[in-house]
Amino acid sequence: MTHPILVLGFLIVSYFCVSQAENAFSHYWEEHIGLPLPPHWLATKASPLSLHQVAAFMKLIEKNELASHLHSFCKQANVACSTNTLVNNTMEDITLPQLPQWNIAIKIYETSPKDTPLSISSKDGLPFFRESMVKEGGFMSIPDLRDPMSYISFLPQPLALKIPFSFAQIDEVKKLFDVVDESNMDEYIQDTLQTCEKSTCVTSAEDLINFVVEKLGHHIRIWSTESIEGSCENVTIGTVKLIYGNLYEPPTLCHSQPFPFQVYYCHVLQKVKVYAVDIHAKKKVNHVIMACHYDTSTWNPNHQAFKLLGFGPGQIEVCHWINKNGMVWTKNLG
Repeated sequence: MTHPILVLGFLIVSYFCVSQAENAFSHYWEEHIGLPLPPHWLATKASPLSLHQVAAFMKLIEKNELASHLHSFCKQANVACSTNTLVNNTMEDITLPQLPQWNIAIKIYETSPKDTPLSISSKDGLPFFRESMVKEGGFMSIPDLRDPMSYISFLPQPLALKIPFSFAQIDEVKKLFDVVDESNMDEYIQDTLQTCEKSTCVTSAEDLINFVVEKLGHHIRIWSTESIEGSCENVTIGTVKLIYGNLYEPPTLCHSQPFPFQVYYCHVLQKVKVYAVDIHAKKKVNHVIMACHYDTSTWNPNHQAFKLLGFGPGQIEVCHWINKNGMVWTKNLG
């Protein structure tokens, strides 16, 4: 039996490590972004590793010895290796269907002849719709807003740079994180690396901030869906508020990608309006972010949105919900 004092000591150390990580992330945020603090949910994604732990794990990677310390690494870094992917059950909700494999929820925007994957909520609800369909007092079927990897953390930037991150290195990635062939994690890694081969992905909190600041400047705002309430339900639409409507100052959208550690796919899309929508679910009201694209002229004619709505590229605007842990960044024009 573990002594209570040892357990208490471990909890205290863990708490202070997480607090230090969040403080470091908040400090980096304050240095680069004209907002006082990052959203709490984003701050909690900061790596819990101390500088000493980062240095130790970097040495193990350089010596090709991380495999023998994988369990410790995964647990301390709060990342999803095969040794701990089933430990965290925070995504379980008996009122929702089984969490789908990520590739079921991946849709395609085509802003060019090449496909650019984008994670959009789609399971058991309407994934794409017209702006006019979202009216206060109306009803709508909401898709699954969950992020299947919501509990994982970023790696610190120096450590993330040591991790292979290209499709050509997929075998190294799988070996490093002890991923079994044809498992869900194997598919997640394949999908994410393929997406990131063609698009911009960020693999650390520092890279995320740097990317957004480069695209939008220092005076910006961040918008995100509050929770997963209303997923796979028919809900009543409450207040609909336009929070960003400047079609000539494009926002940046960042979507959580499934990977052993936190990765975001980020892109800038032209002619997008952003709305905050209250949806009245069975349990509570959820504040959800909706993005509407007003230039669909370069989208694939076979895009699911056109099949659902009965129009073609450039003929209509297309809207969708932003999943939990997704982000929309806009310039602060106030």
